[in-house]
Amino acid sequence: MNSETFIPKTIIFNTNLKPTTIMKKISFLSLMAVFLISCADKSQAPAAAPAPVLPVMTITTANTTTDAEYPAALQGAVDVEIRPQISGNLDRVLVDEGAYVTKGQALFKINERPFREQYNNAQASLHAAEAAYINAQLEVDKLTPLVQNKVVSDYQLKSAKASQKIASANIEQAKALAASAKINLGYTTITAPVNGYIGRLPKKQGSLVSASDVEALTTLSDVHEVYAYFSLSETDFIKFKSQYAGNSIGDKIKNLPPVTLLLADSNVYPQTGKIDMVDGQFDKTTGAITVRATFPNPYKTLRSGNTGKIRLGLQHDDAILVPQSATVEMQDKVFVFTVSKENKVTKMPITVVGKNGINYLIKDGVKTGDQIVLSGIDKLQEGQVIQPEKSAAKIAQIINKK
Repeated sequence: MNSETFIPKTIIFNTNLKPTTIMKKISFLSLMAVFLISCADKSQAPAAAPAPVLPVMTITTANTTTDAEYPAALQGAVDVEIRPQISGNLDRVLVDEGAYVTKGQALFKINERPFREQYNNAQASLHAAEAAYINAQLEVDKLTPLVQNKVVSDYQLKSAKASQKIASANIEQAKALAASAKINLGYTTITAPVNGYIGRLPKKQGSLVSASDVEALTTLSDVHEVYAYFSLSETDFIKFKSQYAGNSIGDKIKNLPPVTLLLADSNVYPQTGKIDMVDGQFDKTTGAITVRATFPNPYKTLRSGNTGKIRLGLQHDDAILVPQSATVEMQDKVFVFTVSKENKVTKMPITVVGKNGINYLIKDGVKTGDQIVLSGIDKLQEGQVIQPEKSAAKIAQIINKK
């Protein structure tokens, strides 16, 4: 084989050709190589990824109820401080801290001896006054016939009757002093004014107690039902009033639905309550008004001083609802992905004003008729094209699953 006409993987030009002819052949071969490489690149390029198929829903309005929660402080139906009415030494403490007592049960005993003596002295004074009255009455009885027979002057009878009135007045005064002494003697035994639970006992046996003491002997709480006090802002109070029928607050209270109490551990108290009082004025400092809800407490599980939250249902008509699963939170803002007619998605910020189960109640950002992506939004990018999945069964399955 002629080496000038064939060499493997090498192109040999005839050296006898003219230089211009050789250059033309080289240019032609270069263009052919570029064309072949371009065709090879195009044949190896991957096909564009298809648009993702994602479920899409159309926003509508509906009547719904949202739950608003307000911090609440609990008090017993009766919370009373137990204080002495007299001064003296505390002889006995008849109850223990935390004990349940009934109305009229003895709680404390103050040394009664000085008060017993005062009562005895008052009784003696009463008896002396009664004896003086009898003596004055005898004098009147003696002088009356003598005056009638003109044996003595009328002046003596009048003087005897005046003495009789003084003696009668002395009896009334002695009775009052005796009654006062008896009351003070009764104050030496301090009893429970209501059924309830005893609080702390800062005073011990032998302590000197007085009605002017800053600290009470104890507190007594009647918790057969409890009051939950919470506050509404002026805006919430206006919404609260506008939702229920009635011309006055009293009429509206009658139409209020039951309310729920969340305990400190976030568990729901099994008994529902009823709002029965709205304060007469707003607090100038906080700009809020106090509302009271009453809850039955048959098992005495709630005590004065407990805290919790009142869950209050607020009605919303023609509200825009968006599933929470269709939202994403970034930098304290909530977004949804809306879908345009060209199936392009746009990240849209929304304003959430409440929550109802799995849905957010929306104030701004989207409107009725807008389409939003329901799931798969964590991988979406602004302006990306999708293929909407509008199957009602598929959408319902996604929403119910969330």
